[in-house]
Amino acid sequence: MINYMIIEFLKENFFYLHPGYTAFNTIIFGIVLGLIIIGIIRIFHKIDKDPLDLMYPLIPIIIFGSSSRALVDNHIYPRIYLLATPGIYISIGLLTIFLLLISVIIEKKYGINYYKVIGIAGLMLCLPNLFIISYIGLNIKIMLFELGLWTSLTGIFILIRSKFKLLRNRGNLEILSAHIFDATSTYVAMEFFGYYEQHVLPTLLINLSNTSLIMYPLKIIAVLVILYIVDREIEDDTTNHMLKLAIFILGLAPGIRNFVTLILYMS
Repeated sequence: MINYMIIEFLKENFFYLHPGYTAFNTIIFGIVLGLIIIGIIRIFHKIDKDPLDLMYPLIPIIIFGSSSRALVDNHIYPRIYLLATPGIYISIGLLTIFLLLISVIIEKKYGINYYKVIGIAGLMLCLPNLFIISYIGLNIKIMLFELGLWTSLTGIFILIRSKFKLLRNRGNLEILSAHIFDATSTYVAMEFFGYYEQHVLPTLLINLSNTSLIMYPLKIIAVLVILYIVDREIEDDTTNHMLKLAIFILGLAPGIRNFVTLILYMS
């Protein structure tokens, strides 16, 4: 009986998230994520590699994970633990760590840059999903509207980049752009198509402001403040860069999932 209750509790609060994100499971996920990041920092110290070298090579893997989740949302893939939250994050995370370690071995043995190995592996993984998505059909108008809005807003920060050291620091503009993409995907989905926000703090602020436009100042201010603190306080390059890589993924991954879900659902 107790075992059954524990299993049901875990299912409801952590595996399928039937009540959605709550303050409780958000805190637990945050603690677990922090511990995982600490472990990955140790791995990067051990292999003597720079985490930010993987910012671009990891994009195909992020697309693979996020598009897989979107295909679950659209009932193309089955809703199983491996593809549901948090299973999808765990499986993609373990896969990425495995690829990282294998790519370092390949680099030492064959002289091929490890980040190229990861990039190629990620591309091979995400191509089947992209084929399925293109076969199902896309809503081109929504896709172009969202991409246009995202690039326009990112372009503003590109234009003012030279005036602000924070935006010139390595990786910061890419991180901000990723979170603007996430904010855009949320805004378009909620404002025009009746979707709702799942996370605790954004939901609270959206309800208070009565508009999903609040996601833009929320994301931009939060990301810039966090990046300022990281650049100012974290002197160890590996730790600094791993934190930045994590922040980048936390913006791009949900943004791509929302984006793909919407353009598929509305096709």
